[in-house]
Amino acid sequence: MTDFTQIKLDIADGIATVTLHRPEKMNAFTRVMMDEFIAAMDITDADDSVRAVIVTGAGDRAFCAGADLTPEGGGHVFSDPNPVDDLSDQRVRDGGGRLTLRLFNSKKPLIGACNGVAVGVGITMQLPFDIRLCSDNARFGFVFARRGITPEAASSWFLPRLVGMQKALEWCMTGRIFDAQEALAGGLVRSVHPQGELMDAAVGIAREIADNTSAVSVAMTRAMLWRLSPLEHPMMAHRIDSRAIYRLSRGGDAKEGIASFLEKRAPQYPDTVSGDMPDFYPWWDEPGYE
Repeated sequence: MTDFTQIKLDIADGIATVTLHRPEKMNAFTRVMMDEFIAAMDITDADDSVRAVIVTGAGDRAFCAGADLTPEGGGHVFSDPNPVDDLSDQRVRDGGGRLTLRLFNSKKPLIGACNGVAVGVGITMQLPFDIRLCSDNARFGFVFARRGITPEAASSWFLPRLVGMQKALEWCMTGRIFDAQEALAGGLVRSVHPQGELMDAAVGIAREIADNTSAVSVAMTRAMLWRLSPLEHPMMAHRIDSRAIYRLSRGGDAKEGIASFLEKRAPQYPDTVSGDMPDFYPWWDEPGYE
């Protein structure tokens, strides 16, 4: 497995755990962390033994305290230091967005276990997670307007879909820090837990997925819900629903799903994400940066 320096990746019993690991800097985000996190997603997507991915931070103070404002060697904090004339130049691309777009395309469900402070990219990177839990000492902040920049990591697309436009505008325009209970009330997190119980709760959800569901069904479901819900008409969803049901109903997992239910036993799904996704997947054209 890749030797990472700013994250840790552990895989056991069907669950992968990605830990942001810069405890001396409250797990602050860097380009190295971005590259390593993306590489970890490539590993988990390719590993059919992985059924769910949990993401957390090292220590009990911070999930990620945002971009590292004092990077080693100095340089620009929020963007590439090289001047460019063409804004479609790849060097203009936001690092947080590179990460969230990769998370968006994950074939495995992503569960966030936010174990403390999460501000700036520390919270925007969590928006593509499918389920977010937090500890009771967690603090959140979309602080960009207080740093003289704008929301990044494609959060202007993700955040309103998760919490609604009014709450997204309030949190982003004020840039204020808010606590775990406000995050829960606003729909940003699913549940709040004592610090010592957070990972057990996250593992419980991951275990529920890993032990009871078809990997192909979950991968398709994740792509369908994220990609079809913003479209302009339900017919777009109906087309993909129909194709998915038609193909998957003829696969090994559907046969096993029915048999295990009738026989009142735990399922043993034979199909894999690497080899048995339906032939029309992916059904979309992935846009490039322009």
